[in-house]
Order: sequence, then C-alpha cells, then structure tokens
Amino acid sequence: MTARREASTPPRLPGYEYLRVLGLGGFADVFLYQQELPRREVAVKVLLAGSLDDEVRARFQQEANLMAQLSHHPSIVTIYHAAIAADGRPFLVMEYCSRPGLAERYRQERISVAEALRIGIRLASAVETAHRAGILHRDIKPANVLTTDFGWPALTDFGIAATTGHGAGATVGMSIPWSPPELLGEHPTGDERSDVYSLAATIYSLLAGRTPFEVPGGQNTAQQLVSRIERTPLPPTGRVDVPWGLQDVLERAMAKHPARRFASAAAVARALQQVEADLRLPITPLDLTDEPDPVQDREQPTESPDGGREDATRLRSIVSVAPQAPSAPVAAPGADEPTRMRGVTAVAPEPAPVRPGPVFVAPPEPQVVEQVETEQRGRARLVAGIASGVVVLAAVVAIGAVALRGAPDDGPSATSDFSQGTDPTRIADAVPAPAGLQGTRQGDGSVVFTWENPDPQVGDQYLWSVLQVTGEPDPALVDAAMATVPADQAAGQVCVEVAIVRADRRVSADPAQVCAP
Repeated sequence: MTARREASTPPRLPGYEYLRVLGLGGFADVFLYQQELPRREVAVKVLLAGSLDDEVRARFQQEANLMAQLSHHPSIVTIYHAAIAADGRPFLVMEYCSRPGLAERYRQERISVAEALRIGIRLASAVETAHRAGILHRDIKPANVLTTDFGWPALTDFGIAATTGHGAGATVGMSIPWSPPELLGEHPTGDERSDVYSLAATIYSLLAGRTPFEVPGGQNTAQQLVSRIERTPLPPTGRVDVPWGLQDVLERAMAKHPARRFASAAAVARALQQVEADLRLPITPLDLTDEPDPVQDREQPTESPDGGREDATRLRSIVSVAPQAPSAPVAAPGADEPTRMRGVTAVAPEPAPVRPGPVFVAPPEPQVVEQVETEQRGRARLVAGIASGVVVLAAVVAIGAVALRGAPDDGPSATSDFSQGTDPTRIADAVPAPAGLQGTRQGDGSVVFTWENPDPQVGDQYLWSVLQVTGEPDPALVDAAMATVPADQAAGQVCVEVAIVRADRRVSADPAQVCAP
C-alpha cells in the first residue's frame, strides 16, 4: 500500500494567517487560513511545486476564471481571490465550507430521501447555471460537493471543466464510478448530458451509500466498474423508502445512451420536484438566474426595480422557480436556507385562469375503460382551447373543467404561453401523440406511466392527467416521458391522457390514452 504523502508547505500570504491543512489532492493542497480583512476563515487551494508545468497552470487559471463566473450561485463555492505566492505557486482563495461534504457523509450516514431530493435539486440548479454559461463540469461526484455552514450543497473543483463549444471530448482526471459510458471509451465525447449522468450518479450514491455500480463485498476494480457502467442496468438502491418514481428518474438520467437521458440538468431538477410532490414533501425551489434558458425557455424574466433589464455588469438576481406540479404547494424558504443567497425571490405559483372544457365523467372503477371512448369526443375541445391561448402555463398548470360553473375573474389574467390566433386544426396536425403509452403497477401500489416521443424536438414537454372518476381533471406539465400516480390515488383501474407540448405551445391533436389495471 502506498503511503499517504505529506502536505506541502503552506505559502506565506500577506493578509492571511495559516491555520491547518484541509485536504490533499493530486495537483494541489487545500489549507485553512484566517483572512485579516475582512476577518473570516477561507480555504486556500495551492498548486504543488511539482505540478507547475504549463498544462497544469492553464487548468488552474481556467478553474479560477470559471468559478469566478459562477460564484454568484448559492450552490457553487465562491471564489474570492486568485494570485501567485512569493514562492511561485498559484493559489485560489475560496469560501470555507466547514460542514462535512457529501464524500464523507454518503459512506457514513443514511441520508433521507427528502434530503437527497433537496440536495439533488440544488445541485441540478448549479449544474444548469454552469451549462447556461457554456461550462461543462465533467467531474461531478460526492467529493466535489462541499456543505456550507447553512447546510447547502456547494459544487466545487472546476479544474477539468470544459466549455460546451469546444474541447468537451478531452478527459482529464475523471472519476470512473460517477462517469458516463461516453467518457470511458477510447475516444471520449461528452456534452451537458454527461454532467446529467454524473449528477444522477451522485444522488444515487447519497441514497445507496455506495457508488452506482459498486458490488458490496465483491470485486470493484476500475476495469470491472467500467464494464458495468457500459453494460449493466442500473441496480436498485436497495432502500425500501426510495419510491419507484425516484428510481425511474435516476435510471433515465443514467441511461447508457445520452439521447435517452434528460436533455438538461433543469429537467432533472423538475423531475425530482415531481417526486417531492408525489411524496407530499415541501418543494425545493430551482435556483436559476432570470436569464431565459436557451434550451428550455420556461421561466419569465424579471426586471430590475426601475423597470429595466439588469445591467450586464451586475450580478443577476436569482429566481426560485416553483415546480410545475399542481398538487403540491410551494414551501416558503425554511430556516435552513442560507443568507448567502443573493437576491432570492421565491416565486409562488399564480392562480391560472380556468376555462370551459370537457367534463370527464366516468363510472365506477370496473367500467373506466368504457368511459375512454366518451373522453375522446371531448379532446378536440381540449386541444382547441389550449391552442387558442386560454391555458396558462405558469409554475403550476391548472386546467379547470368548469363548463357548468363558469370561470371566476378575480383579477387581471396572465398572458398565455400558447400560440394565439392560429388555426388549431393545423397546429394539432403538426404535433403527434405520444407513442407506446403504458402503465405498470409498482410494488408499492403506485402506477408508473411511460411513453415515447415519436418526433422529439428541443423544448418538448408533456401534459398529462388522470381521467378522474369524479371532479375535475388535474393536468400537470412535465419534462420527462414518465408520470407516477401515487398509491393512494391508484386504487383499482387508473386511466391517463398524455399530449406532447412543443416549446411554442403547440400540442398533440389526439392525446394518447391508456388504462392500467
């Protein structure tokens, strides 16, 4: 066994007092210093003297620049300063995260499902922020997720990051247990979906207490891990409290082929928010800047107090985006949320105007299948209403079947995201129905419905709802081609309807329907 090396000598830094060693790495050591003004403890990452070749220096400089671009995010470690010490070693002065990081915690603790979901959503927002800035992390793993004094995860170590425009195929110092198959081949290539895989693999580790393809008590060499990552289906976490819906999210995010994964980290976050809603947990906000997502332009931009756009030289405010799940309320910021979040606005879902629509009436459970034919006659009205712009997609989708009650008008209506003034027949013909819609009852009594998009396009979402026995349908808009009906709502036969919604708000003319016993 190789002996653990000694820490390098901490450099003498004017204005800083050395306290102790925090960690040792392959190219750098991290020390704890006391900064004199302003007085605070900081982490200082210092390159090793033997690692001062041009390539390592360039990577170190790149890490400083990338982290500086992203430091405004509450789940990314803040960088304060970068310079070269008197002995010639480059160093970074960063936020000191005093609490145990995920690498220490996942091996020693049983992390609850609720906390794993919270961490996953916050990390996903950090990864999405990096991707929107054109940055791939390429080494997301528990060891690179620290914990702030307020208990928030903080992504760090952008030392092998790449820009999304070029160089994304180079692989340097990757961590095999959390790496996707495409980065393990002879000619590695990767994009945002590679980070999606590693993000999900990290969440998996929090739940399972091990790496995704690690065999407890078995052989786990690098070669064996690579073989399993490339060929073996993702094993269950082994925890009875992990719902099937969460397992499904992890399996999709860690699909062998990138095309089968979520298209973005934001989509992963929204799928995790849906799991929170299914479990009746407080919904963790997705912290994104007010700059619209170029891939999934869902959120409404905010304006500065004077009514204009934020100045480009200022840090943009952070908007906490409530999930698109109507069944669960958005939780107010809790006491555990850190004050280090700058300019956070918790956006609660606005009441969406309701419209006259089809009334879904079904007989008792054994006869639900017969009702589907009746439902089909009302779908043309549903699609036409959506296409004409009377349905609002805000943080929560609300489609009210209130043909007999009328629609309340308590205030100004919101602007519809759907296309207006367009022939709904032509719009409907352009968007196919989901294919292969099927429902599978799980061991816990819930029913998981899955489908395929026969013509996937950037920004596609899915509008689905349970065909209720009584009352109004309660549609939800989701990014994943998957929906879960909880056990307490899935007694007997369960029927659902699913439509594809394009980024320009066009929808399927003939939504797919299926019933699961």
